Amino acid sequence: MIRQGARTRLALATSLSALLVTALVLGGFYVATWRVVEAETRQVVNAELAGLADDYRRLGTLGLARAIERRMADANARDAIYLLTDAQGRKIAGNLRDWPPTVVPGSGWVTLELYRTDADRPVTLSAASVRLRGGERLLVGRDSAGRALYDRALWQAGALALIAAAALSLATGWLLSRVVFSRLSEIARTADRIVTGDLDQRVPIRGTGDELDRLSETLNAMLDRIGQLVAHLRTTTDSLAHDLRSPLTRLRGQVEQMADPDLAPLAREALAARALSEADHLLRVFSALTQIARAETGVGREDFAPLDLGALARELAELYAPAAADRGVTLEVAGAAAPVTGNRTLIAQAVSNLVENALRYTPEGGTLTLALSQTDAHTVLAVTDTGPGIPEDQREAVLARFVTLDPARSARGAGLGLALAQAVAHLHGGDLVLSDNAPGLRAALRLPCGTAPA
Repeated sequence: MIRQGARTRLALATSLSALLVTALVLGGFYVATWRVVEAETRQVVNAELAGLADDYRRLGTLGLARAIERRMADANARDAIYLLTDAQGRKIAGNLRDWPPTVVPGSGWVTLELYRTDADRPVTLSAASVRLRGGERLLVGRDSAGRALYDRALWQAGALALIAAAALSLATGWLLSRVVFSRLSEIARTADRIVTGDLDQRVPIRGTGDELDRLSETLNAMLDRIGQLVAHLRTTTDSLAHDLRSPLTRLRGQVEQMADPDLAPLAREALAARALSEADHLLRVFSALTQIARAETGVGREDFAPLDLGALARELAELYAPAAADRGVTLEVAGAAAPVTGNRTLIAQAVSNLVENALRYTPEGGTLTLALSQTDAHTVLAVTDTGPGIPEDQREAVLARFVTLDPARSARGAGLGLALAQAVAHLHGGDLVLSDNAPGLRAALRLPCGTAPA
């Protein structure tokens, strides 16, 4: 089961992430708003400074002073700052007590702390100034008190937004963690049941198509594969025990007979030969099992190289020609070059198994053909014979380990040849297809097309 601590941590992490994003958005909004307000303030002050300078040119000093008084009397201009002095700095009009000593007329935009005539404490203001034609000094600015109120309101709104975001993100995080961990708990419960030995359990899929559904599908596919391997292992173990019991029993009996001191030398030699034959058979079985296991686990891919299946088929035909002639079977090769990329040794072993299997069941006077062909995606090497063939309903079964069509296993084979050929085909991304040759069997090794060897 998923512990509550993990769910709480996920909810808190989600909430903190949402709060961080909200804070960044609000901070960016505040900075952008502050810049807009600052730009508008400067624009208004500069326009007002230019308008008053124009009043001075038209009306003179007294006219400018009256214009300043009218503007100060406007109820909508409470945060406006004005100061008009003569050339010596003596105040003529305005709502500042004195000309700021640090301000040089025409020096540009400045921020100051000064006393207004209608306030008993200094105020922070932003202002611009100009020296008029007669030497008078004119300063126009804006008190920051209004902006401070705006800032306070903005901060309060931001705080409320953060509180609301915190509550919403906590609720969202809790719901999200509940959904996620309920799904993970299902997976954990399924895994617990599988650990206890119930390999038929599968993770529920809700059909939402999300990542957890895809994870569940992947886990179920993995469990299906594990189930197949376990079933295959059980079948292999049972078959191995069945197939090895008889040769081991015979081998033991032969060794016991050889231990008889009264046994004739010729009889002892015959028993030794049969014992060696039984031992060789057992070694071939274990060797085939090892090759199948290595192929199924991907061993051999490191030796992949371009090769010509046509040339390989002709070499194998020459190798098995004497055995075919001894059985009265015609061995043929049909087809030209067939390039693939693969492990030459493993492919040769797979084709050899198919040829040996065909030779075993092709009657005297029959024909065994190694036929090469190509499609857009595959190169095919088909081993065809004119023997009894395999019934369609048994073709899939004979590809498993230790499966033969002889229930008594009287044939010398162990039922591993086709299984090894199929494992090699799968290692190369191909497959082994059994079909009717009418008469006989067609065993086609289909491999992906490759480049021709240099």
